Amino acid sequence: QVQLVESGGGLVQAGGSLRLSCAASGRTFSRFAVGWFRQALGKEREFVAAKDWSKGNTGYADSVKGRFTISRHNAKNTVYLQMNSLRPEDTAVYFCAATLRLGVWRSLREYDYWGQGTQVTVSS
Repeated sequence: QVQLVESGGGLVQAGGSLRLSCAASGRTFSRFAVGWFRQALGKEREFVAAKDWSKGNTGYADSVKGRFTISRHNAKNTVYLQMNSLRPEDTAVYFCAATLRLGVWRSLREYDYWGQGTQVTVSS
């Protein structure tokens, strides 16, 4: 089992930046592939970014490519999502997720562990 807790959300103006953190506890986190997803009000949860644990490969949704960066600090059992040039359409609850499956995963179904989410609101 692994427990995930997100933090770092808040209210920011369009064009601003935020860094989300996801702290993990439980099993050896360095062996988990990780991902960030988001869910806007009234919409389905969607993929944002993912990173494997072994080769450092990453994947991003087209809507955030070039603006968001996923990283991890295994010694601190933490995953980050640096979000720059934020837009009002980035407003959502952001979730981190983890899986023991190898690779970079974009589907919610591939993840076994989820955090409770953190709200990001971008004002225009």
